[in-house]
Amino acid sequence: MPHLTSSAPSLDLIMQDVAQQVYPPSTLYVVATPIGNAGDITLRAVNVLAMADAVACEDTRNTAQLLHRYGLHKELIAAHEHNEREAADKLIARLQSGQRIALVSDAGTPAVSDPGARIVDAVRSAGLRVMPLPGASAAVSALSASGLLSDRFLFAGFLPAKSKQRESALQELKNVAATLVFYEAPHRIVDMVEALCATLEADRQVVFARELTKLFEEVHRCRLGDARAWLDAEANRQKGEFVILVEGAPSASDENDAEAERILAILLEECPVKQAASLAAQITGKKKNALYERALQMKGER
Repeated sequence: MPHLTSSAPSLDLIMQDVAQQVYPPSTLYVVATPIGNAGDITLRAVNVLAMADAVACEDTRNTAQLLHRYGLHKELIAAHEHNEREAADKLIARLQSGQRIALVSDAGTPAVSDPGARIVDAVRSAGLRVMPLPGASAAVSALSASGLLSDRFLFAGFLPAKSKQRESALQELKNVAATLVFYEAPHRIVDMVEALCATLEADRQVVFARELTKLFEEVHRCRLGDARAWLDAEANRQKGEFVILVEGAPSASDENDAEAERILAILLEECPVKQAASLAAQITGKKKNALYERALQMKGER
């Protein structure tokens, strides 16, 4: 397979387009960085990191190593969860002087279950510009590979570490129809799965997206009721950073359909197809023709 190089004409043209874009001063650039594979940086991100006067980051050591991989050396400003407010004041002063500041987290998109939201809020409140540079996101990557058929999702991030608070948070999410998206650390993954099993229905689909974009990437889907057994089957399955996706609560129409099918199955044990469909329609209020077609399918499956 051919590999793109900096000498490839098409890549040169793209880089020209990137360089011609306007990057105004006095702007905070929120830059997504790779979640594992260094090749997932965008061309725009590299360009902005190269032109920035300084880079505000979660961990200066991690970011220094990342920049070094792209041949970049920048002044780094620590901006983590313990000093966000103080860091925001320093960054605002530098932005007001006309500088361009890039904001990154250790991995992925800043301010999404990572430090940065308070800084962005403070910069906006100061009347300064914020520009996002999209890129890697563990949550979106996991959703795209999950196969869960929902056009909505709710990003819940990390659940509380304490069991009672975690249970309370899950109770609030129990009836949400959208796909639920969580992050979890390896040392809490078993506790989280047990909490999910205790709160949600065992038949819901759950997806474990582990070590995304890294050497031991794994995406596994199963019933929530089978999740603990899968985790316990191999020690390595409890290692790495996790995105957990859980199928949303069934809608009222889904529950009604399931109940109609249950009644139809019982009637088919005692009645011909046509009569079973007619009785099921009277009991459930569902359309007789649709129940008749489903009854034929169920008979065929048997």
